[in-house]
Amino acid sequence: MFRQLFAAPALLAHLARGRPVSYRWGYDRGRPVDRYYIERFLEEHRSDVTGRVLEVKSDDYARRFGEGVTDVDVLDIDSSNPKATIVADLATADTVPDESFDCVVLTQTLQYIFDVGAALRHVRRILRNGGVLLATVPSVTRMTTEIADLRDYWRFTEDSCLELVRREFGDRAPLVRAYGNALTCTAFLAGLAVEELPQSRLDMHDPSFPLVVAVRAVKA
Repeated sequence: MFRQLFAAPALLAHLARGRPVSYRWGYDRGRPVDRYYIERFLEEHRSDVTGRVLEVKSDDYARRFGEGVTDVDVLDIDSSNPKATIVADLATADTVPDESFDCVVLTQTLQYIFDVGAALRHVRRILRNGGVLLATVPSVTRMTTEIADLRDYWRFTEDSCLELVRREFGDRAPLVRAYGNALTCTAFLAGLAVEELPQSRLDMHDPSFPLVVAVRAVKA
C-alpha cells in the first residue's frame, strides 16, 4: 500500500503542481499525521490528566485520556464556541483564578500566541502545586490561513521549548521530546493521513526532522 500510494499518478501530479493532496490537514483522508504523535504523547502521560483539567478549544483529549478527572473546563478566546466555559486569551488570562487546575492540556496552541512567555506564566499561575502542563507544538506544519482572525506566529524546536519552559517552570526536569522524521513531515505537509503510512515509518524518529515537539512540566 505504501509503495502504491507514493507511486500513484494522482499524488505525483498534485505535488508536481506544487499543491498538497489535502488542504484540510488530511482530515478528509483520515487522521492527520501530527495527531499520531500528539495522541501518543498524551497516552504516555495519561496519569497526569487527573483532577480538575483545563483544555483549549474542546474537552476531547481530557475526556479521552483522563484518569480520575473530576471536572473539565474549556478555554477559548472565541466566545461563540459552545464548549467554552472560560472565554479568555491565554496570554492575558488574569480573570482565571490562581491554582485552579491539576492539569492543563495545551495541544497545538502556542503557535497562535505571540507572547508565548506570558501564556506559559499564566499556565503556571493557574496550576496547583504539583500540577502538570502537557503541551504539544508544531516544528513543521503548513500555515493556518482558513480562519480570518487567527494569526499563525511560531514554529518550535526542542531547544526553544526547553528554554521557554525552564524560564517559567524552573529546572525541575521538564520533559521535552520531539517526534517525527523526514517522511512524516513530508506526508503531513502534503495532507496525507496516518492511515496511509506504515506504523513502522510513523514510529521512526530522526532528530533532524521533528514534526511535533511535546512538553511535560510540573509546577514545583
